[in-house]
Amino acid sequence: MSERNVVSRPNGLDIIQTPSDEGGLRAPPELGTLGKAWWWFHFLILVKLARLRFIAVLLAIGLVVAKWDLLSAWYDKLTRPVLGGETAVHTDSEYWCPMHPTIVREHPDKCPLCAMPLSKRKKGDKQEGEALPPGVVSRVQLTPYKVAVAGIATAQVGYRALTHNLQAVGLVEFDETKQAHIAARQKGRIVKLFVNTTGQMVEKGERLALVDVRYSSELMVTLEDLQRARNQGNRAYEDIARKRLRIFDVEETQIDDFLKTGKLSTEMTIVSPIHGHVIKKYPREGNFVDEGTPLYDVADLSTVWIEAQVYENDLPFLKDAVEKRLPAVAVAEGFPNREFKGKIVFVHPHLDAATRTRMVRFNMDNPDHELAPGVWATARLEVPITQAVALPPDSSAVQKERYRAGEVLSVPERAVIDTGNHKFVYREAEPDVYEGLEVELGPRCGGYYPVIRGVKEGERVVTTGSFLIDAETRLTAGASSIYFGASGGPHADHSTTTPARPSMARDEDSKTRAGLAKLKPVDRLLAEKQRSCAVLPKNRLGSMGAPFVVEIKGRKVFLCCEGCKEDALKEPEKTLAQVEKLKRERK
Repeated sequence: MSERNVVSRPNGLDIIQTPSDEGGLRAPPELGTLGKAWWWFHFLILVKLARLRFIAVLLAIGLVVAKWDLLSAWYDKLTRPVLGGETAVHTDSEYWCPMHPTIVREHPDKCPLCAMPLSKRKKGDKQEGEALPPGVVSRVQLTPYKVAVAGIATAQVGYRALTHNLQAVGLVEFDETKQAHIAARQKGRIVKLFVNTTGQMVEKGERLALVDVRYSSELMVTLEDLQRARNQGNRAYEDIARKRLRIFDVEETQIDDFLKTGKLSTEMTIVSPIHGHVIKKYPREGNFVDEGTPLYDVADLSTVWIEAQVYENDLPFLKDAVEKRLPAVAVAEGFPNREFKGKIVFVHPHLDAATRTRMVRFNMDNPDHELAPGVWATARLEVPITQAVALPPDSSAVQKERYRAGEVLSVPERAVIDTGNHKFVYREAEPDVYEGLEVELGPRCGGYYPVIRGVKEGERVVTTGSFLIDAETRLTAGASSIYFGASGGPHADHSTTTPARPSMARDEDSKTRAGLAKLKPVDRLLAEKQRSCAVLPKNRLGSMGAPFVVEIKGRKVFLCCEGCKEDALKEPEKTLAQVEKLKRERK
């Protein structure tokens, strides 16, 4: 028998311990069954593991937080109502929204954006690029209230006769075609200067100087030849002598006097060949001059040149500008409110590599001599856009006809988003639905850009708020605070905007009209008679975009979307009967 130890306590009770009980996990043997159960409960819960209960609670809470998505999914699966009679999920099928193709589910459900029942399809049937039509880089759908708050406005794309205002700054210079350099035709001495100051105005034929030409042996010999030819009656030699005298600036009246009297005055008068002013005077009275000695430089300022610099990016507008003699106007710094009219006459053949400019010459009228050479002036040239923009080969007949008339398809400048390498506009595909399109544009003309490719006539593009739409589609993938749904990566006339009201709702009538407008005129009339979808009568045609058309037994049937195609073809008789019913209700 094992050795026992008796331990006395102050309360008078003695506890008997055996060596095997020390440190053991056994209930006292003298306890009954209920006593042992209570002993274990007291040992495990109330005594030894009391501190671990708090740790266990924290672990349980952490597990619930970490697996919350999984628990929510299990709860949704257990509590989700059965739609459309589906009782099981098929692993080879999926459900998608034709209106918002990015919404895809593994089970029957409704679209969270438009509340439309999701359509069923086999996995793998989705074509790449199905979400967005060709040419569309992004799409966004806004609430009517947000459209009004953002102040989004649109303008219609149409044909306009655009002109580019080309401005070039340059210096006023003399018109070289209206300058005269007066030189002595024979040897002589300056007897008198009638025009003795630089800058003096002279008229055509006005006397400039008097030259004594008796020192010219060639002139005297020519006079003798003239006299001899007259005396001999040799008309041919006489004409030759006259021509030689004309070279020496001898006038016909002086020649006739010489033939009558036999004497010729040795003093020859130098006259001005043009109207203008003297820009330089060379001789002084008493100077001897030889043949070819310069006497005066005279310039006519009734017309002047403006040699202006045109930047490299404006050079396409100079094509055929000289041949067509396009009109130009100029404004000088000294006459800011005065416009001088003229034409472009010459484009220099070389480009200045340092300034990246090309010199262009304008011939400007200057009847009052207000444009003085050396003055800075700004020349403006209105160039039709057809001078710089060529139509692509695949242009339509309408585009070519309008182009010949000087009109091109254009969009407002504020509608264009330029990223550097690409240019985009946002088209109003439907009310409150906007699509981003990449466009090819020509050079800017005032407040518009000519369109080469990207949009069509009659489409509406966003002019105010386009940067807001673009920023949200790029930076906020979900855009849940503003849009029903989003997907994807500015001077306007006839713009439209709507005042904001907190209770604004989508205008379904305008939405359906926009959807029906995408059909051909013949199909649009048939769709208006049918009014609603043949499979889902509660859905109006056009409310989900352009109606989908199927042909059943030679008759066109219109559906709200492509998702209803399979159901429509499954029971053709029922579909046709539904169409007739819808038409009767329409009447």
